[in-house]
Amino acid sequence: MKKSVTIFILFFISLNVFAQPKLGISGTVEWDSMRLNANTSLDLTSAGLRLPSGRTQAESILNSGFLNLIRPSLLELQVDSSSTIGDLIFRGELSLFEVEALALRASSIAPALSPDMLNISSFYSISLDSISSALLRHNRPNPAARTLNPVSTAQYTGIIIIAVENLPVYGMRGTTLAVPCLFPKIWDSEMNLIYERTMLDTTIPARRNTPIVKYSTINSIFQNNPSGLSPELIEIVGERPLRIFARGVFGIIPTDLIIDREDALLIISSDENRRLLSEGKVVIILDESVLRYEFLY
Repeated sequence: MKKSVTIFILFFISLNVFAQPKLGISGTVEWDSMRLNANTSLDLTSAGLRLPSGRTQAESILNSGFLNLIRPSLLELQVDSSSTIGDLIFRGELSLFEVEALALRASSIAPALSPDMLNISSFYSISLDSISSALLRHNRPNPAARTLNPVSTAQYTGIIIIAVENLPVYGMRGTTLAVPCLFPKIWDSEMNLIYERTMLDTTIPARRNTPIVKYSTINSIFQNNPSGLSPELIEIVGERPLRIFARGVFGIIPTDLIIDREDALLIISSDENRRLLSEGKVVIILDESVLRYEFLY
């Protein structure tokens, strides 16, 4: 009997010694602000820590666990209509080390204790712009499409494509909402490629951190001022942008937009308007429901 009790006590002690601290993460991916925001937390009791002596160790456990906690949400980020960050790593187009290096550049707030003193948590914010910048590998931009039959067109200061409603899916019978990604493509109704990531001019260093599109909500184009645009959009597309309604979506994931050929001609018929593409002066207006999503692990 005494031997059995001893074995039980040793087993109980071993469970506590080798028990894993309870670490968790929750957050949001915000495509309108191009941020991945996350809160990481540690259950102090699960780590066998008591305050105040255990606070330094608790912060160390929390910080060292950040990469493992944030990794799933990074790998699930949609790069384009067919690939996530995880897909790129699987195909050898990107290394996990590169992704983790970007995560380690996250801005953060010092760990804080919960009101009941049972948990400690940290806040992190990762720029999606920095991730897209790391994936822009071209040294010179590909030229935008041209036309043999240009049309008369005004000189615009930017391009706004509105895609807030359910749109027909190219090659299918259904409709769906367009969703955001790092590198959406724009096609015309004849399925000519009008815009994609390699058309962005990255030879100017400051532009390497410019996303190829800015996502926003419908409210940002109905402001109470002469242009109707929010200050954030004016900074990108100016006060005289070309406004276009998307006519469809394309891709395995519906990230790519289809616009009328007539609207596409207004862009590609002049050097000045084609330059809007190479300078990334493009805004896509999506339904608010697709611009943010939450994650929890």
